[in-house]
Amino acid sequence: MEFLKELGIEAVNSGACSGPDAWVPADGRAINSSINPANGEVIAKVAQASSEDYDRVMEAALEAFKEWRMIPAPKRGLIVRDLGEALRAQKDALGKLVSLEMGKIVQEGYGEVQEMIDICDFSVGLSRQLYGLTMHSERPRHRMYEQWHPFGVVGVISAFNFPVAVWAWNAAIAAVCGDVTLWKPSSETPLTAIAVQHISNSVMKAHNLQGIFNLVIGRGAVIGEKLVNDRRIPLVSATGSCEMGYRIGKIVGERLGKTILELGGNNAVIVDETADVDMAVRAVLFGAVGTSGQRCTSTRRVFLHKDIAKEFTDKLLKAYKQVRIGDPLEKNTLMGPLVNQSAVDIMLEALETIKKTGGEILHGGKVLKRSGFFIEPCIVKAQHDWQIVHDETFAPILYLIDFDNFDDVIAWHNEVPQGLSSSIFTNSFQHAEIFLSHEGSDCGIANVNIGTSGAEIGGAFGGEKETGGGRESGSDAWKAYMRRQTNTMNWSSELPLAQGITFE
Repeated sequence: MEFLKELGIEAVNSGACSGPDAWVPADGRAINSSINPANGEVIAKVAQASSEDYDRVMEAALEAFKEWRMIPAPKRGLIVRDLGEALRAQKDALGKLVSLEMGKIVQEGYGEVQEMIDICDFSVGLSRQLYGLTMHSERPRHRMYEQWHPFGVVGVISAFNFPVAVWAWNAAIAAVCGDVTLWKPSSETPLTAIAVQHISNSVMKAHNLQGIFNLVIGRGAVIGEKLVNDRRIPLVSATGSCEMGYRIGKIVGERLGKTILELGGNNAVIVDETADVDMAVRAVLFGAVGTSGQRCTSTRRVFLHKDIAKEFTDKLLKAYKQVRIGDPLEKNTLMGPLVNQSAVDIMLEALETIKKTGGEILHGGKVLKRSGFFIEPCIVKAQHDWQIVHDETFAPILYLIDFDNFDDVIAWHNEVPQGLSSSIFTNSFQHAEIFLSHEGSDCGIANVNIGTSGAEIGGAFGGEKETGGGRESGSDAWKAYMRRQTNTMNWSSELPLAQGITFE
């Protein structure tokens, strides 16, 4: 495929790099094969970085930080702007690679690259807005203010489902803040990371820079462990399962490091009796089937008011029967494969549990007899309090749950341990306001007449409870990548103490 060559992908690729002229040799390293989930075939191979490779890249990152932090933030922003332009030039090729390696349909692959471009654009403006406050001192002829300084090396651990966008959320903002990044991508999607590193390297070379964007691909037991335990990394941003987040949070917390954790989601849509049913069906379809149910914001639970439950269910079933499943690079495909056989097995195990619990499978759930990891998206009639409903199954399983009372459904919505994204479809002003109030959704994202998937980069992204509590992307999420410093300047000839204390 020509786009692989365009992105610098070779038959065997190095898995560690700290800049344009600093790829670690591939010789003598263990090999990881990148598999196309649509047919199970090997796309290319990647040399796994060793512990020594990690240290080599880390030392380069630490050295680069000393120079990068002294470049004025607006000038760092101009370099990130060039990164955005380089991504624009490679949007088609990189979007196809995301689709090829991860399995999401190519339109979603293009959308993911567009997120990278958008966050670069956002970061350019942000580079002139890293504001600190000024405060009035209680002491005469004193001035108080706060300022923000870069942290250093930010560790980024990304998941397979958004193999490049989440890196950009972190890397672009960290860069304008004066940080450098060390990226460990998912072992399921190493080629997209290598392609992004090539693109970043081209931009850094034009500015005679190295070590700003760093890549280390390797086993979690080797590279992941080194990264989260490394005291030279003050901030670790990690995307993955709740179980992974518990472990990373504990390890980094024990060394008093900081984390941004974007973990599981068990996202729900409430459709009340006043809702536009057709609009709700479209939103739920995309939320549940998009990325084959492998988004952290995928719709997994739908609460239907009894007055519209049958109409909604009938229309949703009709829509599901029209979902075209197949090669994600084909423009007419609406759902690609799951990422690997393990993902298929997890879905099948969940369906067995559903059957034993008493759930009624209304549609789908069958493995398709073709090469690759294809399975039908599934709709299940369920009860809100089943344990399987409270667990996040990272697959296209959608639970339909009827309700009668609005207060009850808010409680049911919030009773799961995850708290990422949420949505209500309603034409009731009162229901919308309740949903967005203190007594409404307990998630980090709450939408009205919009589905759970498809967040814009301008808002801070993240969730509560077992979702982790961190924030990435827009708003003031940049503050997580910097350290706050409070400054007091005494321009008098006296030395008064605060709180009126005298010490003679």
